Amino acid sequence: MNPRICLVADIDDCFSLYGLKDFIFYTRRMAEHQIEDPKIAFAYLRPSCVLLTKEPTSANVEALSGHLRVISDGALQQLQDYVLFPLRFVLKTPGSKREGFIQVVMETMTYVLENTCVQRWDSLRDLFSELCLCLCSPKDPGKPAVSSEELKLAVLKCLDTLLHSAYGDIVFKLYEPSMLPGLGAAVSLLLALAEHEKARGVQLASLKCLLSLFLQCNCKEEHIEPGPNERYLLGSALATFLPGISRALSEVISGDVRQGHAVTMKAMRVWYKTIGLVMADEQLQKTDIDRAAGDLGRVEELVVKRTPTWRKATSQRLGIVLQKIISCTSSHPHWRVRLELVNLSHLLLSQCSRSVGECVGPLLEALVGAINDDDPEVKKRCNAALNEVAQQGQANGGQDFTDVLSENLHSLASSLPRLMRTSDDQRKLFVLNVFLGYLKILGPKVDAVLRSSVHLERISKALMQVMELDVTDVKIIEERTLKSSTDLGPDVHQVPSQRKYFLYFTDERIFSALGKICRMLGYYGNLYLLVDHFLELYKESSVYRKQAALVLNEVIVGAAGIGVEPDNSRIDSSGMNQSRANQEDLKSSMMSIIEEYISLSNWHLPTVSEALETTTSLVPNYPERNCLQLLPESKTPTLHQLNSNIWQICIQLEGIGGFALALGSDFRLLLMSSLYPVLEKAGDESLLVSQAAFNAMCDLCKACDYSSPKELVIKNSDYLLNDVSLNLARPSIHPHAPRVLAVMFTHSDASLLPLVADVVQDVLTALDLSYDQRTPQFCSVLHLLMKALVRWFPATMGHQKPSSKETQSKECVNLRQFLLDYKKQKELAEGIGVEEEDELDVPPPASVSDEDMEGPAEKKELPLHMQIAKDVMERCIHLLSDSNLRTRLKVLDVLELCVCVLCEREDELLPMVHRCWPALLQRLTNDDPLAVPRAFKVLCVLGQSCGDFLRRRVCKEVLPRLTSSLMKQAEISARSGPAYTHTLAYKLQLAVLQGLGPLCVQLDLMEEDLDRVCEACLPYLSCRQPIKLQEACLGVFRSLMDLDADMCWFTLNEMFCPVTYEPPHPQLLPVTLSGSDKPRDQFTDNVLKLLEEFDSLQANR
Repeated sequence: MNPRICLVADIDDCFSLYGLKDFIFYTRRMAEHQIEDPKIAFAYLRPSCVLLTKEPTSANVEALSGHLRVISDGALQQLQDYVLFPLRFVLKTPGSKREGFIQVVMETMTYVLENTCVQRWDSLRDLFSELCLCLCSPKDPGKPAVSSEELKLAVLKCLDTLLHSAYGDIVFKLYEPSMLPGLGAAVSLLLALAEHEKARGVQLASLKCLLSLFLQCNCKEEHIEPGPNERYLLGSALATFLPGISRALSEVISGDVRQGHAVTMKAMRVWYKTIGLVMADEQLQKTDIDRAAGDLGRVEELVVKRTPTWRKATSQRLGIVLQKIISCTSSHPHWRVRLELVNLSHLLLSQCSRSVGECVGPLLEALVGAINDDDPEVKKRCNAALNEVAQQGQANGGQDFTDVLSENLHSLASSLPRLMRTSDDQRKLFVLNVFLGYLKILGPKVDAVLRSSVHLERISKALMQVMELDVTDVKIIEERTLKSSTDLGPDVHQVPSQRKYFLYFTDERIFSALGKICRMLGYYGNLYLLVDHFLELYKESSVYRKQAALVLNEVIVGAAGIGVEPDNSRIDSSGMNQSRANQEDLKSSMMSIIEEYISLSNWHLPTVSEALETTTSLVPNYPERNCLQLLPESKTPTLHQLNSNIWQICIQLEGIGGFALALGSDFRLLLMSSLYPVLEKAGDESLLVSQAAFNAMCDLCKACDYSSPKELVIKNSDYLLNDVSLNLARPSIHPHAPRVLAVMFTHSDASLLPLVADVVQDVLTALDLSYDQRTPQFCSVLHLLMKALVRWFPATMGHQKPSSKETQSKECVNLRQFLLDYKKQKELAEGIGVEEEDELDVPPPASVSDEDMEGPAEKKELPLHMQIAKDVMERCIHLLSDSNLRTRLKVLDVLELCVCVLCEREDELLPMVHRCWPALLQRLTNDDPLAVPRAFKVLCVLGQSCGDFLRRRVCKEVLPRLTSSLMKQAEISARSGPAYTHTLAYKLQLAVLQGLGPLCVQLDLMEEDLDRVCEACLPYLSCRQPIKLQEACLGVFRSLMDLDADMCWFTLNEMFCPVTYEPPHPQLLPVTLSGSDKPRDQFTDNVLKLLEEFDSLQANR
C-alpha cells in the first residue's frame, strides 16, 4: 500500500479501505523519519486539523500534537498559520471550556512556536492578545483569572515562547505608542500574577515573561539585540508603566522570605532592568526624536515625555522605592539575593548615575555594604563593580566621586547612633559593613576626610555612642578571684576573655565590624591625629572613657597593619597598601596611651564594694581627673560604678596586650613602665580583671619572645622587685604593691628566692609596723609565698616514729635508747626542755645521739627557704589571735604551709609548734565554726610532722573536747533532715571525722584515748546519720584497726555480734558477748561491714 494514498484521503476513508491496524503501522513508519516536504506534511496534518475544528476535544488536540512531532521545523514553519488556526479557533469559540483542554491547546501552541518563527506583525499581535485574554478573568479583564496553577504555567510559557519566536524587528512594533493600551494590559496582568499569586512557579514564570517582554531575558536562547533607537522606543514605552512596575515589584521584593530567594532575585532583576532602560543617561539626553506618528487620539495621553522635570520627580520617587528594596535585600539570608543587589547597584550606577542622582547615595551604600559580605562570590563581584564605577567616576572627574563617598560617610556617621538604636541586628551589621566599605574604597584618602574636623567629630561621636557598654550585669562583681591568675600554675595557657555586652546590639559580628572600622581608621588615617582626638574624648568624660579606650586599642592595632584587609578597588591608583605609621610613630603613640591608662586616677579604681571607700581615699586629688566612673542616677549606682570600673580596667589591659603584639619585640623597651601595672592587676580580687591581666601577660610573652609568664617574671624580676620595695614604703600612694609580689611568687621558680629574700623581710617589717591596717593584704602575700616555697622545695612529711604495732614487729630494739628517747619526748611535750632552750635561743634537739655528744655544740645554718618559713611562722603566732575572722583563717592556711616547709627540721619546728600551741588550741576549742575545721586541718598536718611531740597535749587538751562535741552533735544530726547538710555544724562534724582517724594513727594513740575516740564515733555508725558522716566514721574505725585491732573488734561485737562462739573443749566455759543477744538495729549494717573488713584483713595476714 502506498502511504501517499492515506495522506490525500480522510482518516475515515483510510480506516474503511485498509483498516485500523494498517493505518497505525504506516503512521509509525512515517514517525520514524520526519517529513521534510511541506506538501506531504500538509496532507498529513490536514485530517487532524479538520477533525479538531469539527470536534474540539482534548483527544483531538493531543492527536494533532502527536502528528506535529513528525514534521520537520522547515515544513512546520511554512504550515505555521495553518496549524495554529484550529488551535486559536477552539480558544475563540464561545462557551465554557475545561481547564485541561485549554492547557493541552497551550502546550501544543508552545511546541509550534518553539520550533517556528512568527514573521508577520499581525500574527504576533493577535497571538499576544489572545494569550493575554487567556490569563484575564472573564468578568474583570483587568485581573488574572481564577484558574489552576498548571493552566497559568502553560499560558505563561506559551506567551514567553511567543515573545522569543518573534522574527526580525516586528517585536519592536509592540512598543509603538499605538500599542500602549495592549502592552499596558499585559504588563498589569503579569505584575498582578507576580504580586498576588501564591504559587512560586507562577510567580517565576510571570517575572520571566516580563523580562522577555522588556527584551531583557538572559536565558540561553538567541535574542534580538535592540539598537539605540529601539532601546529608546522601548524605554519610552516602559516609562508609561514605570510607577506601576516599581510599586508592584517592590512589594514582591519585600515580601515574605518564605516565597524563596528565586522570586526575590527575579523581581529585582526585572526592576533594575526596567529602570536601566527608562532612566538611562544616554536616552534622556536625546530630545530630537519624533516619537509619535499620525493621530493617536486618546492614546497620546498615555505617552510620557521624559523631560528634565519628569526625570527629577521620577528620581525622587525611585529613591524611596530603592531604599525599601535595599533595606529588604542587603541582609537577605541567601547570597544570590545579595549578589543581585550588587548587580542592581552596578547597573544603575554605570548607566543611570546622572539621571537618578537622588539614588546615587543609596546605590553606592548598597554596593559598598557588600564589600564585606561573607560569601566570596558576592565580595568578588562587588570588588569588580566598585572598580568599574571608580574608573568611570575618574573618567568623569574622580574628585566628584570622592566627594560623594565622603559625604555619604558623613551622613552615615550622623545617622549611625539612630540606626543602631532602632534597627535589628541584621540591618545594623549591614550599616556597619557600608561604613567599613567606604573606608576601604577611600583608602589613603580617609586621611583627608579625617582632617576635616566636622567629619572627625561626627565619626568619633558616633563610635562613642554605638560602642556604649552595658554595665548592669551583677555577675561581673559577684565573680571574684576564686581561680584567678594568682592561683594558676606558672605555665598555664591564655584563658578566654570575657564577652562584652553592649547597650545597642548583641551580635558578636557587629562588634567585630566595629573593630574592623577602628582598625581601618588607624590603617589609613593620621595616627597622631586619631590618638590625640580619642585621648581627648577619653579625658573629657567618664561616659566616653571605655568606648574611647576600645577605639584606641583597635586604632593602634590597625596602624600596625594587624587585622586589616585593604581593598583593591580604592578610588586612588597610588598602590599604597601598607600603613604609613612606622615603628617610632607606633611606639610614641603607645607610650602616651599607656601613660594615660596607668595613671593613678584611671588605674587604681575600686573593683569590689568593700574597697570603695578605702581605695578612693588612697588616690591623690587631681583636679578634674580623680572622678570615678559615675553613671547617671539609678537604683543601684554603686553596682554600675563598680561594673564600669571593672570593664574600664579590662579594656585598658587588653589594650596593653594588643599594643605589645602590634609592636613586637620592640615593646621590650616599654616593659619597664607597663609590666608592673599589669602584674598589679593580675592579683586583683575581681575575676574579670585578673583574667584580663593574665591574658595581657601572655600577650607580652608572645610579643617579647618569652616562653611563658614564668620566664617573663624571672627575666624582669630585678626592676620589678625594686619597684615593689620602693612602693612598700609608700602604702598610701601605692597600696597594691603586695599584689605584684604575690603574682611574682605564683609565676616564678626557686631561682627567684635569693632576689626576693630582702623584699620578703620588707613585707614582714611592714606587717609588724602596720598590721592593724594592712594585715589581710600582707597575709595573702605570705600565703602565696609559702605556697611557692612548698612548690619549689617539696618536703617529705611524716618523720615521726612508727606506730607501736610496727615497732613490735621489728627484729630487735635497743631498750636503753628507746627509754631515753621516750623520756626526752615526754619532757618536750610537757614543755620542760623547751623553756630552757628558748632562753638560749637554741631549739631543742629531737634526739641525742652519740655522734652529737662527741662533737661541739654548733647550730647548723638554715637554708634560705626554711629561714623565711620560720620568720613567717613567727608572725603567725601573733596573728592567730587576730580579731578578724578572715585574717585568722588566712593565718591558719599560712601556718599549715610553714609546717610543710619546716617538717624536715624538727629542731626548728618543735619550738615553733610549742609557742603557737596556746593560740592554736583556742582556735580548736573556742572559735567560730568556720575556723575550727581549718584549725583541725592544721592539727592533722602537725600530727604528720611531730606526732610524738603533740601526743600528750592533744590527748589532754583537744581530744576530750572534740569527742564531747561529736557525741552531742550526733543526737542532732541523727534527727535532722536533708537541710542539715548545709549547716556549719555538719561541716564541722564531717571535717573532724575525716581527720580524726589519720590523726590517731599519726599520734599513735593507745588504750584510754582510743576508747574515748571509739565511744564518740559509735553513734555515727547509725543508718540515721547523713551518708557522708557514716562514711567518715567508717574511715575512723578503719584507721583504729591499724592501731589496736583487738580493741576495735571487741567494741564492734559489743554493738552487734553476728556469730555465736562455741568453746573448743566442753570443760571451757562458753564466751558470751553482749552483742550476741541484740536484735538488728540502726547500727547493724555498718557494724557488719566493718567486721567483714576485719575478717578479710586478718585472713590476708
